[in-house]
Amino acid sequence: MKKLTDFIEQQSFGVCNALGNRLGFSSSSVRLSFVYASFFTFGSPIVLYFALAFWMNVRRAMRRQRSTVWDL
Repeated sequence: MKKLTDFIEQQSFGVCNALGNRLGFSSSSVRLSFVYASFFTFGSPIVLYFALAFWMNVRRAMRRQRSTVWDL
């Protein structure tokens, strides 16, 4: 089961894991809350999930391009 959740988390942008680490919750509880919120609000948290995934990828790309402040 651990391998399956690791594979899904790796393939799904790592948003739940990043939120869990930042907020101090386990990533599985963050995943469950996204699933429950999606059922109750007819999928609107999916838009939030993709926006967070996009923002994380942009930040990751910016860090990769410029490693220090002096690399302007």
